[in-house]
Amino acid sequence: MASDRDRIKQDLSDLDSGFIRVLEDLIDALINNGSLRLTDLPPQALEKLNQRKSARQRLHDALDLIPDDDDTF
Repeated sequence: MASDRDRIKQDLSDLDSGFIRVLEDLIDALINNGSLRLTDLPPQALEKLNQRKSARQRLHDALDLIPDDDDTF
């Protein structure tokens, strides 16, 4: 049986995952409106951001069952 501490840790981990996505979207919005430049980010942050974007793109590509150029529909 999981302890209260284990449940709290899992809850925080779940929240962190969602919050990270919010931060990514916020960074994208700030870049798109010109408030932030990628060069403003520390190299380590930029590297992590790029790794996440790449991983999300790979996941999207893996789940894209019908290619965009398919004229089936």
